Amino acid sequence: MNFSSKALSQTVVQLCLAKGIDHIVLSPGSRNAPLTIGFTEHPNSHNFSIVDERCAAFFAMGMAQQLKKPVAVVCTSGSALLNYFPAVAEAFYSDIPLVVLSADRPPELLEIGDGQTIQQVNVYGKHILYSANCQEGEEHQTENEIKINAALNTAFEMQGPVHINVPFSEPLYEKVSEASVVPQNVPPRTPNYEIPEDWSPFLRKWNSSPKKLVLIGTLQPNTIEKKWLDMLAEDPSVLVLTETTSNLHHENFIPAIDQLISSLDDEGKKRLQPEILLTFGGMVVSKRIKKLLRTFSPKEHWHVDRKKAYDTYFSLTQHFKIPIQEFCKEFLSKTTEADSDYQTYWLQQKAARLGQHETFLQNMPFSDFSVFEKVFETIPNGWHVQMANSATVRYAQLFPMKPDWEIYCNRGTSGIDGSTSTAVGAAFASPKPTVLLTGDLSFLYDSNALWNANIPKTFRVIVINNSGGGIFRILPKAKSAQHFEHYFETQHSLTAEHLAKMYGFDYTTASDKKSLVEALHDFFSPESEAPAILEVFTPNTVNDDVLQQYFNHLV
Repeated sequence: MNFSSKALSQTVVQLCLAKGIDHIVLSPGSRNAPLTIGFTEHPNSHNFSIVDERCAAFFAMGMAQQLKKPVAVVCTSGSALLNYFPAVAEAFYSDIPLVVLSADRPPELLEIGDGQTIQQVNVYGKHILYSANCQEGEEHQTENEIKINAALNTAFEMQGPVHINVPFSEPLYEKVSEASVVPQNVPPRTPNYEIPEDWSPFLRKWNSSPKKLVLIGTLQPNTIEKKWLDMLAEDPSVLVLTETTSNLHHENFIPAIDQLISSLDDEGKKRLQPEILLTFGGMVVSKRIKKLLRTFSPKEHWHVDRKKAYDTYFSLTQHFKIPIQEFCKEFLSKTTEADSDYQTYWLQQKAARLGQHETFLQNMPFSDFSVFEKVFETIPNGWHVQMANSATVRYAQLFPMKPDWEIYCNRGTSGIDGSTSTAVGAAFASPKPTVLLTGDLSFLYDSNALWNANIPKTFRVIVINNSGGGIFRILPKAKSAQHFEHYFETQHSLTAEHLAKMYGFDYTTASDKKSLVEALHDFFSPESEAPAILEVFTPNTVNDDVLQQYFNHLV
């Protein structure tokens, strides 16, 4: 085994691997050669070569999402690390541990007109949990070890992105057979959290309230034990609203929020208005529920999260800084049921909406809506489902999800830029077969994600191609904008066919109900010799009308 001759490289590599950060995504470059040598020559490092740094960072994030531990990305100096920024921001808001290792020029070569130099120190600003800015030289060894330990431990303890900037002077490619430094590994600490000493004020409010709404956003699968879900579901004064990305299921929960509330008048919204709003999880997709709760505000809004609480509904009164499971054990176990018809009434409304949903499906024309309905009906049990943002994740809120699917979407910043790369990383790290549901713009925008030698044969991509940004047709008054088709919808005639051929994917198309059913018949077969893309072409001028007709039907 060889090491880079650079003591700073040896320190970074040894501390990463000592802490179990052994999945390393490297992008080509010269200034990062000491790190590349250090990781690729170590037998315990699992290394991945991804040329496009933006794709590399999202690929790493997808792996970290599934491995539930930090994954590192390594790049050269200059603009390379700026291409990590979209994934860094997503990881920051989605609580995914990502370790950015950026090589840098030594200080004397900065801001003098030398090539591939930018101001890399603290470059990610407020979108990073910890920035370790190292320095070369034996006299800085102790300080570097402290900074690197702190950065890596923060990724574990706080579950988010950290940045370690490491300057290297030339020569860059020299190797040694023995390490010149053996850094001290300071292990991560068990995260602390704050349990309230006295729950009684909250219990009095909860137990006496006849209208309690539990709204659950993005969660990892199996975050909450079934017994606590059952307890919430059996309390007549509690109504639980979930989203597709919450990965929670119960017959007494309402998963299709917009389906329930889209047709409510002010009297109906007032009836839904809770006295106490309890929220778990990350970002919520539904704009309608945000607007409703901002207008018809709860008296109390409690959020449970060890790290942060956003005042999304402008009524936040309490942040419980503890894990959700701990909250359930400490608080829910002490609650009592209140006499109420709150849940019963809204479950009756849910049943009525589901009936209206089914009648609409019977006469629905071919459109994005009908395609998603058929796709969700066809995805096999036990699959890992990744979703792109914009229209895809919003349509998903309107259809039932199978309880044994694991569903993910980059909802931290809700961008389209890395959906495919994230899905590829997740597919590689997950033991389950993976399908990505995406729109044409999201797919084309991140097409370099397919430039990756680590894509499993079981990976599937379904591209809904409506020839542009179809979601803009749904937004209020957007279509009235001048040059709407060119600057907002960005109409195009591109397809995935040649990308599929170039990257070795099987490729199938569908453009009506019959061809879609035929294409889906064998699409998820595990016997495939290659990953596959199914591109479904839908009429862009119909989709928004069909969706509006759907919501008009729910009365």
